[in-house]
Amino acid sequence: MTEATTLAEMAGEVLRTADGREKTALSRRHAAAWFAARESGTAPAIGRGDPPDHPARPARPELLSPRDVPKRKPGSPQGRIALLHAVAHIELNAVDLHWDIIARFADTPMPSGFYDDWVKAADEESKHFNLICDCLEAMGSHYGALPAHAGMWRAAEDTAHDLPGRLAIVPMVLEARGLDVTPGMIEIFRRAGVDQAVAALEVIYAEEVGHVAYGSKWFNFLCGRHGEDPKEAFHALVTRYFPGGPKPPFNEEKRAEAGLPPDFYWPLAQEV
Repeated sequence: MTEATTLAEMAGEVLRTADGREKTALSRRHAAAWFAARESGTAPAIGRGDPPDHPARPARPELLSPRDVPKRKPGSPQGRIALLHAVAHIELNAVDLHWDIIARFADTPMPSGFYDDWVKAADEESKHFNLICDCLEAMGSHYGALPAHAGMWRAAEDTAHDLPGRLAIVPMVLEARGLDVTPGMIEIFRRAGVDQAVAALEVIYAEEVGHVAYGSKWFNFLCGRHGEDPKEAFHALVTRYFPGGPKPPFNEEKRAEAGLPPDFYWPLAQEV
């Protein structure tokens, strides 16, 4: 880390790096440098953000409309590869989403813990991407070998000027969905005897609880700052930005652990 480098500039560098392995390596270096500087009391300024509208992406995977992505049948080896490929794609998008929240909302005054949380989340998502890529390569494939979902950056575009909306949709809806579905994925790979994938998904499952919790914590913080009721604000934002609503079944235990009580999401699901 140079003295002239701000955290927002570090975020922008990650967002403008295309290759997945290179992006996540840079992400982890910046995270390590940030926390080392924080411990020594020499952390750089947050700075001003100038993030790209869309993060840089490698030439592969081919990005398709959600309806055009081939359906996965995880009972076969190729189906399990496709499932892991989809997870890798989600994790790479998460790396960008967590750095983007730092750069895009750098003008919003927030406590230092806000930046610590999202740098840590970006670092962990970078680790997750590499764990899944290692699994794919051990199975004779790689990230980019299959087409992927083109719509995952939509939540970032829709909430580009709305920090509470970003927190409500990305960690509190999209990442919370990961808490619902990951146990089933772990069981698929456990039954197939793919121990490396089981271990990787268990790491992801444990750490994603923290990412949802960061979203809940800072969403509640902003509601308190603006004198809003968090549950009512969350319902309004999800209705605006995610009209399909969250869909059951819900992992109520892990959602509660992450600070998401049932009355936040069940009414939205029942409306659907």
